[in-house]
Amino acid sequence: MAALKLSAMVFVRPGELRTAEWAEMDLDASEWRIPGSKMKMGIDHLVPLSTQAVAILRGVHSLTGHGRYVFPSLRTGERPMSENTVNAALRGLGYSKEVHTAHGFRALARTIMDEVLGERVDLIEHQLAHAVKDPNGRAYNRTAHLPARREMMQRWSDYLDKLRVGAEVIPFKTAAG
Repeated sequence: MAALKLSAMVFVRPGELRTAEWAEMDLDASEWRIPGSKMKMGIDHLVPLSTQAVAILRGVHSLTGHGRYVFPSLRTGERPMSENTVNAALRGLGYSKEVHTAHGFRALARTIMDEVLGERVDLIEHQLAHAVKDPNGRAYNRTAHLPARREMMQRWSDYLDKLRVGAEVIPFKTAAG
């Protein structure tokens, strides 16, 4: 369940999540540094971690922190979890592959962060590890806008928490006040 929650919070590619290693995590700095060798574009990628994501990872650390992988295979700790694990969790919750997949968290985050939360598109694209180009056609550095991306990732996790809890309650003023 921790991998499923993190899939929604950090919206990295499923392969990046399943092969996450403890050596890539700096929980005190709230950062996950994914080496370029694991990234689609071959470029190192920094994922700022919200307080909620760090809490999940700290909880998982007590179970798997002695090994290499954050989410090791159930059969052997020498390999990461199966590429089907998060999708299987979604199926167990009743979501068919036509409704939602692990990779779908990326499109979901991209859409809601832009259209509902009003986040800057360039920051979202950086977080998705897409090649964001400046006006001269050069790709930006993956660590660009890190403070703003940290804030955005925290707002995203806070938004997910609100969805999990339910509708937002709006207090009404009384006739006396």
